[in-house]
Formats: sequence, structure tokens, C-alpha cells
Amino acid sequence: MRDPEPGHFRRPKDLSLANWDRAPHNRWTYQHISDFLPTGPIASGEPMALMAADTGLDLAALTFTDHRGDRVNAAAALDGSWTDGFLILHRGRIVLEDYRNGMRPGSVHLTQSVSKSVVAALAGILHHQGCLPLDRSVAAYVPELAACAYRDATVSQLLDMTSGVHFPEDVADPVSGIGLMDIAVGWKAAPPGTTSPRTVRELVASLRRLSRPHGQEFEYRSMETEVLGLCIEAATGRRLADLVSELIWRPMGAEADANFAVDPEGYAIADGGLSASLRDLGRFGLVYAEDGCANGRQIVPEQWGAQTRAGDASLFPERYRADRPNGAYRNQFWIADVDAPVILALGVYGQMIYIDHRRDFVGVKLSTWPRAINPSMRIDMQNLMGTIADNLSSA
Repeated sequence: MRDPEPGHFRRPKDLSLANWDRAPHNRWTYQHISDFLPTGPIASGEPMALMAADTGLDLAALTFTDHRGDRVNAAAALDGSWTDGFLILHRGRIVLEDYRNGMRPGSVHLTQSVSKSVVAALAGILHHQGCLPLDRSVAAYVPELAACAYRDATVSQLLDMTSGVHFPEDVADPVSGIGLMDIAVGWKAAPPGTTSPRTVRELVASLRRLSRPHGQEFEYRSMETEVLGLCIEAATGRRLADLVSELIWRPMGAEADANFAVDPEGYAIADGGLSASLRDLGRFGLVYAEDGCANGRQIVPEQWGAQTRAGDASLFPERYRADRPNGAYRNQFWIADVDAPVILALGVYGQMIYIDHRRDFVGVKLSTWPRAINPSMRIDMQNLMGTIADNLSSA
């Protein structure tokens, strides 16, 4: 089976804010965000060449263990998971590159929460430069937020999502949590008669409730990344998109301009607005796989990468342990097992960067799943990446 629900790759006639990010429309929209939402450019520069490696890797001949414990064919699993782009890099070289659903080299694709990991890399660079002390509070960076629940959370707590601010992520309720976020960034219309905040800054300022003390435990909340982005812009006086271009995209040798979707006041949607090409996401993964280096330059401080792999499992509460029993979250990356610290940048609808530093291995998968969250399919793709890394490392 190949491409279970092929995209016809033309703009849906009934496209609207209500349906753009849902199946089947996402098969087109995720590669065309700039065609119907406001965006800000992330400029590329002189590209770093990615050479090909002849490893003889054949997914049709490879099997892996899926979420049920069954052995399944790797090629069939890729075919059945709404793949738009798939890239494998080993020791800095391209082992496999596969485009589907109208995607091609140079196409950009919405990465959803993979964006968080890019913003965190930017934070690491700025911290190393002395621009972003991690122990400073949100209110110290953004005084206008001195009355909100984030006021005394630190940048470090934002990076690890350990603030105690109440912001439910699990249900897209249009009057609370992530539902309000969608309205504030301009991705959904406000229900008639409501007065929801209409920008990210307004939404953050409106939050007043704590669920627990800051620093007590991890809870996945996209709002943490938005507040981090506001702190970064306040500390530097620069826009996020320009900083990502200057400090990450151009130095690492990106070959295609990327973009951030922006909210109504032009603020980059830090938690999920990045659209980028498959190869450039691979280049970003290489930065973390190769001690912060890419294109012959130190992009992210080596120590930052090491810290990112050193998650604290004691902060990972029981509700996240069903499929990550020894997992953690650090610097806006997921760690499946702190004893074998592969780090993952993950986004809803099937976006993934899988980084195994020990094996100098990077896998990127861009997808348009029909459901936003599919734990079984994510586990399968994670296991597939691990099996490919095993295969290449033992060759």
C-alpha cells in the first residue's frame, strides 16, 4: 500500500479557518501556509551541500517491531502513514530521501510543534552569548506581563515546560487552553459573541491561574514556547524570524527560505508556526547530532546539546509514562529514554525529527495524518527510525 489517501494537490474549494488543518485539507495546506495565512520569512543563505551515501539501505527488506510488538515491514509502514517527506542522514550524508503528496526538494511544510525545538535552539545560542540568562523571570524580560501567572516563571522553566501555569493542552476547547491559542494566533475564528484574546501577547497577559508551584513537574503546554518567544524578542529587540535566519538558518547552510506563521500583530507563532524544507530540517537535526556544528561552524553551543540530552525523569509525571516509562522533556525536545538519550522534535499530524547523537543519525518525517495525535503511529515511526539507525550503524 502506498499513500493511503493521496492528495490531489490543489487548493480545496471549501478551505476555511474551521477546516484548514484537518483532513483531508491538510494534505494541501501544510505545504501552502503562506497562501492563506500571514507569514514572516526566514531567509536562507549559501547552502551547505548534503552528499549522498551509498549504503544499500532497502526499506522493503527491513522489518521492525511496531507498537503491538509485531514485526512489520518498514516500507509498508512508511506507505501507510500519510508521508509527505522522509529523510535519513547518517554521518552527515543522505542515505534516503523520499517525497510524496506533491512535495519536492525546496518545498516547505508546516512542522507544527517541531517549531518549539528550533526556538529552543535559538534560546541556547542567545544564552551562550549572554543575552538570555535562564534564571531571570518572565516579568524581568517583559514587564507588561508582571500581572499574569507567568510573571515569576524563569526562562529555564519555560524551556523545560515546568512552570505551574494552568493552560490545558489536551482538549481544543474554544473557550480555554489550546482553543484560545488557536484564536489568538489567527488559526481559528472566535465563537460568535465571545471576547477571546486576539493576539498571543493578549492571551499570555490574560492568564492568572496556577495549577502548581513553578518547577515542580513537567506538563506539555504550547504556551510555554510562546512566552519563551516573547522573552527572546524582548531581550534582543529583534523578531524571532530574523533571529532564526541570522543565527541558525543561514549559518547552518539552509538551502530554502523558511517561514513562521504570524499572529495578528506580526508575532511569530513560536510553538507551531514554522514551515521548512525536508533537507533543512535534516540540517537542523545534524546540528544536534554533531555537537552543535554544521556547515563547518559551531551553531548551537556543544554544552547546550549535551544538556538537552540530559533530561530529568523525576519531573516526568505518570500521565506521560504510558509509552515513555523512562522519558523526560528538556529544552523543548522529548527524550524517550533518559538512559539512551535519543531526542525528538515532534509535531501533531505526524511531524518528527529523530536525533541519535551517539550514532550521528538523523531521521525526518513530514506527514499529514488524518488525526492530530496518533500515539500508535508515532511509536511505530520512532521504532522505524531506531531500526534504521541500528541497521546503518552495524553495516
